[in-house]
Amino acid sequence: MLNAIRALVLPTSQRRSLEELERDLDLFAGDSIAKRSAFWTMLVLSSVIAAGGVIMDSTATVIGAMIIAPLSTPIMAIALGSVQRRRIGAAGVVFCACLMVIAVGTALSWTLPGDYDLLSNTQIASRTSPDLMELIAALATGFAGAVALARRDVAAVLPGVAIAISLVPPLAVVGVCLGHMAGWLALGALVLFVSNLFALVFAGMSVFAALDYGARTDKPAGRLARRAYVAMSLLFAAVFVPLAANTVLTVLLNTWTGRAKDVAEHWLAGVPGATVTRVDAVSTTLHIHVRVPGDLPPVESLVDRLEGRIPDGVPVVVDATYGRRIDAGRVGD
Repeated sequence: MLNAIRALVLPTSQRRSLEELERDLDLFAGDSIAKRSAFWTMLVLSSVIAAGGVIMDSTATVIGAMIIAPLSTPIMAIALGSVQRRRIGAAGVVFCACLMVIAVGTALSWTLPGDYDLLSNTQIASRTSPDLMELIAALATGFAGAVALARRDVAAVLPGVAIAISLVPPLAVVGVCLGHMAGWLALGALVLFVSNLFALVFAGMSVFAALDYGARTDKPAGRLARRAYVAMSLLFAAVFVPLAANTVLTVLLNTWTGRAKDVAEHWLAGVPGATVTRVDAVSTTLHIHVRVPGDLPPVESLVDRLEGRIPDGVPVVVDATYGRRIDAGRVGD
């Protein structure tokens, strides 16, 4: 069964040879000076583009940094080296590259105003609270990237893989957040990067092992192989625990905000023209946004209605916009 799946997904006629894969992934093989020069040049440029896109809140600019995607090369080299049970120096390259990207993000973050609200920036907010769906998507993307590397006929999908699994932008967000002393936000973005790193390495190891790229080595599966498995287990734990916790928290927050919205709508039911525009949680405070044509009902009754519907002790803030909606008719009538 497994052989049939492998033959279908990775047909022999389209598989790249081990030599081809090593030539593309190993920065220390062949013309290593030129390879490393290209890698670090592209990484610096990608870091500046990503940090600039994050600071400007520009999705198009951040996507440009994703497409350059130099960091995926040594990460996939880690997977190949693990399968072959040999050290190729890729882990050290990835570690130094991460520090460099974070440093660039931190340096450029100092251009932001001192009172800048980081969470109002969509590029930051979208990368500082990852959940399990991020890991599932990253695993699927990692397998797509590994298959694209192993096959000659689907290399065109690699730019899409680079966009989907986003490596440099989360690290740039880590740097920007550290530059503004927002440690928890930086940690969230770092968890997102580590989950993407784990997904790439795991997918790469799975695909490369299925293709017997490590079969040519005569080294026994000794201490180096055990270290690879231990490292992958630790990475998985470091990723899964916070992602699972954040997923549970997100589900609870959605439940509580939904309940609060229902209660607030009943609270405003006696006020003609009043509506609840949205309910959201900011830090530990529940914000209920309403639009009313006149005075609000007593807020004490809202708090009483919320008792038992949301956890005790949660601060509630009602943000009221005073005005009314006027249907002006259709143009041309």
